[in-house]
Parts: sequence; structure tokens; C-alpha cells
Amino acid sequence: MNNQRHRRRESFSVLLISNTDRSSRQFDISLSILRFLLFLLLLILLTTGLSVYGFLSRRGIESKLRKELAAQETLVQQLTQEKESLESEKAVLVSENESLRSEAEQAVAAMAEKEAEEEEEEPQEDPNVPTRYPYSGASVLLSSYNEEQPYLSLSTYTGGTVTAAGNGTVTAISSDDTYQYIIEIDHENGYRTRYLCHQDADQGAEEGTPIQAGDVLLTITTDETQVDYQVLHEEEPVDPLSVIDAKG
Repeated sequence: MNNQRHRRRESFSVLLISNTDRSSRQFDISLSILRFLLFLLLLILLTTGLSVYGFLSRRGIESKLRKELAAQETLVQQLTQEKESLESEKAVLVSENESLRSEAEQAVAAMAEKEAEEEEEEPQEDPNVPTRYPYSGASVLLSSYNEEQPYLSLSTYTGGTVTAAGNGTVTAISSDDTYQYIIEIDHENGYRTRYLCHQDADQGAEEGTPIQAGDVLLTITTDETQVDYQVLHEEEPVDPLSVIDAKG
């Protein structure tokens, strides 16, 4: 135990000699102090290294951020230029669209005006002229108009109707040995039409009554009923198809 108390402590001596008067001084430094100084030196060096590394890192990050910021600014400038270009193109397109719409409106107005003028110039159809086909429904043309037979002959079927070819007045409804019905209409413009039915049918008009184009004169009740149709102008027979075709 006594040996531990008198154990010799290790120390280091530092001798400083002056160059001028050759005087000297000696400093004794214990091992623990030397270790502390070395630790302190290492700590200072480590702290300095970390500071330098942090500074360099910050400089690198700042440089990278500056580059990224410059790139972003360049991109913003490009986008701004593109936006201005698109706005300029949009303005041109809007102007062209307005011009086209104006031209289209003018064309439509001109067309409407032209159609109105044509309608005004086009003579109004006389509803009394017998221009309608005298039968509605399925039929077969048996014979056309000719000098020996100055009328049309139709073969008609059940459910079809004989109709007035124009406005006028029913002046006569009669029959004879050939026809069950002979209906005459005076159209008051030089035209007179005759509807001659060979078989029995349902009568739809009365003598002496005014009638409109398309009104039903007879309703066919038997298949293959023959109906003859005659048109007279100034009491002279004319081809009914020439009057009907004159409508178009």
C-alpha cells in the first residue's frame, strides 16, 4: 500500500532557451495535462475540419441552387415567351374566326335574300289548275292518253281513293251503261275534270258543292276497279299527264 502512495508520477519537461541572452526556462508538464492538450488540439482540429466541410458543403449547395435557380429563370422566360406567342396566335385565330363568321352571316343573308327574291319572282301556283294526281293508293296505269281514248285508265284496289285534282265545284254526278259513277268538276279557269268509275264505290262528294284539291270523291271497294280520268281545257281534251307534269 505504501508502494502505491509513493508511486512516481510521469511528467515531461520543456526547456526554452533564449537566442539573445542564452537564458533558459524549464516547464514541467504532467502526462494528464499533455493528454488533455492533445485531446483539446484534436477537438480543435475536428471542429475546424467540420466547419470547413460545412462551409464547403454550403458553398456547393448554394452553387447548385444558383444553377437550378438560373435554369428555372430561363425556363420561366421560355414559358413567358411561349405564352406571349400563344396569345398572339390566339388573337389571330379570333380575328380570323370573326372574319369567317361575318362572311358566313353575309353569305346566309345573301342566300336568304336571293331565295326571297326568287319566291317573289316565282309565279304562285293556281290551286284551281288540276295538277294533282287523281288517285291516292296503289294503282296500275292501264292505258295512256291518245286521240282514240282521250283519258287515262287506271286499275285501282280496295282502300284507295279518287281525289279532286284541283279546287273547283262538283257540277255533276251521274252514271250510264259503262260507268257506275261519272263525277265532273268545274275549276273555273277553263279547266274541267271528269272521274269515271266502272265498278261500284263509296261516294264522297255531293253535286253542287265546292271542293278542294285532294278531297275524296270516291273510295274504292273492289280490287281491280277501273277508273278513267279526263281533263278538258276550253272544252277540248288534253293529256292529263301534261297538266300534272306542269306542276313541277
